[in-house]
Amino acid sequence: MNTKNNFTIIIPARFGSSRLPGKPLIEIHGKPMIIRVVEQAIMSYAKRVIVATDHPEIFNIVKQKNYEVCMTKNIHCSGTERISEVINKYKFSDEEIIINLQGDEPLINPKLINKIAKNTLLNKYDLVTLATKIINPKDISNTNIVKVIVNKDNNAIYFSRTAIPWQDNKSSKHILKINKEYLRHIGIYGYSAGFIREYNKWPQCSLEKIENLEQLRVLWNAKIIHVIRTSCNYLHSVDNQSDLEYVRKNFLILSKHK
Repeated sequence: MNTKNNFTIIIPARFGSSRLPGKPLIEIHGKPMIIRVVEQAIMSYAKRVIVATDHPEIFNIVKQKNYEVCMTKNIHCSGTERISEVINKYKFSDEEIIINLQGDEPLINPKLINKIAKNTLLNKYDLVTLATKIINPKDISNTNIVKVIVNKDNNAIYFSRTAIPWQDNKSSKHILKINKEYLRHIGIYGYSAGFIREYNKWPQCSLEKIENLEQLRVLWNAKIIHVIRTSCNYLHSVDNQSDLEYVRKNFLILSKHK
């Protein structure tokens, strides 16, 4: 199946951030981060790219660049909840494929977006996402990096900010030698508009609140999250000042990765 023009990308962009206030507006090589993310998104096969925000300054900057943007309420607990407001406002059909691209992923490769979209279109998974192998042992214990464990079918068992699996009295370097399959989750999701509407009816579960990870609501409700593995371990979301410095330093090289 040809994925060209068969899916829509929606980019949730929340102004509030405990570690980096106003994160979507932080400049990366002369442009706000949200614009950098949109520029990567429009290079994919998506028929439409929409920024969903709760802040007028983000709205105005995206609008000034002639990109599509939707103002949303500031009550949402997650990006998927914000996207739910957008698909209802624009009356998307339940069959429409939506790619949820986080607004702090300026290094996302458009080909990976297409890959997520294709797998969402061709398969009957409830949700499709990405993960890459952890290379740096320090990343295992870094709570800003979300880890995922999968079963034999590459369906997610659990996501956590802590090391999973965990071994008592073992260093991260030793653990990585034992288990070479530590996976870092990449924050992009593919699902149908109908599934998003279903998700939005579910209350937050305790695991989601504890870990602050929206995808745990999906697992809590016994739905399938299929994890596609990618070798693109250069992908780097911006969660704190250290991430920002890394992305600024490497953006011109890494954003051009094929």
